[in-house]
Amino acid sequence: MKKMLVLLLVFSMILSLAACSPAPAEEPSGEEEVEMVTLEGVGEGFGGDLMVEVTMEGDTITAVEVVSHSETSGISDPAIEGMPAAIVEANSTEVDVVAGATYTSEAIIYAVNNAMDPAMYPAPVAEEEVDPSQMVASDVYLGFGVANMGRKGPGADNEEVQVWSINQVLASVLFDGEGRILEMNVDQLEIATPNYDGEGMPHFSGFPGQGGYNWDENHDEVVDGKTTDTEENFFAEIDGWETKRDRGESYVLGNGKTWVEQMDGYQETFVGMTVDEVEEWFAKYTSDRNGRALKDGSEDAEDKAKYDALSDDEKAMLADVTSSATMSLNDSHGDIIAAIKLAYENRMPLDIEAASTYGLGVVNMGRKGPGADNEEVQVWSINQVIANSLFDDDGKLVALHVDQLEIATPNYDGEGMPHFSGFPGQGGYNWDENHDEVVDGKTSDTEENFFAEIDGWETKRQRGESYVMGNGKTWVEQMDGYQEVFIGMTVDEIEEWFAKYTSDRNGRALKDGSEDAEDKAKYDALSDEDKAMLADVTSSATMSLNDSHGDIIAAIKASFENKKDINLTVE
Repeated sequence: MKKMLVLLLVFSMILSLAACSPAPAEEPSGEEEVEMVTLEGVGEGFGGDLMVEVTMEGDTITAVEVVSHSETSGISDPAIEGMPAAIVEANSTEVDVVAGATYTSEAIIYAVNNAMDPAMYPAPVAEEEVDPSQMVASDVYLGFGVANMGRKGPGADNEEVQVWSINQVLASVLFDGEGRILEMNVDQLEIATPNYDGEGMPHFSGFPGQGGYNWDENHDEVVDGKTTDTEENFFAEIDGWETKRDRGESYVLGNGKTWVEQMDGYQETFVGMTVDEVEEWFAKYTSDRNGRALKDGSEDAEDKAKYDALSDDEKAMLADVTSSATMSLNDSHGDIIAAIKLAYENRMPLDIEAASTYGLGVVNMGRKGPGADNEEVQVWSINQVIANSLFDDDGKLVALHVDQLEIATPNYDGEGMPHFSGFPGQGGYNWDENHDEVVDGKTSDTEENFFAEIDGWETKRQRGESYVMGNGKTWVEQMDGYQEVFIGMTVDEIEEWFAKYTSDRNGRALKDGSEDAEDKAKYDALSDEDKAMLADVTSSATMSLNDSHGDIIAAIKASFENKKDINLTVE
């Protein structure tokens, strides 16, 4: 009986323990599904943000795609195409960059890391969007430089008569207190003999009396005769001169870009540099042979070696530049670098608080005279006025810098006057060597004299203290006087001022005591306040604002018409 009770007790305990034991686990029916996710990442490329999509299955990178970028086409392509596959194959961003596309490769790597671990690899901080033309500076200087150059060519005509040309580069530049370029306005005037067959080229046949020049009227590379040897043609040719910016869309260069587009590309490159840095850039990144920006694939051995020695980043920068700008910065067409350097050397501080727009205007004018020499051979001259202007939001002038280039035949007896004898082959021109009003012979009819005369041209500001006018003031002092008067006016107000306060006869500011009846009547009709203002003006400025010497008012107006936005604030 006791044994049976013990057995029953043991059996009861076994049943109790069995009831408390967990049920056996079920066998898995198959492998667990791994979640697939698509992540977005961003890296900073050479041209800006580079975006990627990364597909992950668990810890495995199964796909990488570059979905947007602003990298340079051609240079970045190997990285865009090759880096994603390399990262997928390695299942890691620890891969080699693509040679020749380092910047883009590193941007892709960072973008993938940013997608997978944004805490460790934060997205590049986007810079606050600012109007690209907006500038802030503590000190601002305005500089203007002119670089003149003669050229034999381009080529000769079908009668083997040489083409000659004159290239003039005009550089108006704003600098900060450290000499860094804030903004630039570079323009160029190229003038050729009329046997040049290129359509749209400004022409000059020489001076009346020199016989005209071979003329290819329809630009078919066949001479159609000679230009007329008249005063009318002399004036008409000069009136028709247009700068390369004036020629605009009609002046397309070899790469399909206009001269304006190419020059703007270089200007954007140079903003932020000092003149020394611009010269260093030119020396390092352009051909020693032709002054053009280096490019990949050059067949010239020296250009190729110079390009191959550059870093990947430098090559990428150059590719960006040459996507628009391939023309030379210094060759027989003109020395752009020299003009920029002259602008820096001639810079003057501006006392302004702000400016909204910035313009450069050029006006050319022919003149019969001044006078004739003792052999009754006519003096002829060419006057070019250049105005550099800054305006506020209301179109009011806040800064003005006017300069002028006057060129005369060498029989003019005034010392210091820049000379031009015409083109080689035209026989030279009467020459008053010692400025005693007696002709001493003719200038030599040579290439050397042609180049030497042009190399010696100086503007009236460059002539400085040596160019004194009738009232004992220099041209610079007189021009500065007018500039001060015009500050704060719109162009319309300047034209109104000119119409009201200057002689209709000679464009000079009115003065008390004129012996001309019309000038006297115009002056007498003014108020006492107007007369006091004019007395202040004429204490320094008595020269004409528009006569045969040049149209200063028209140049200021042209600078306003050519203005571009700069949004400058001076702190």
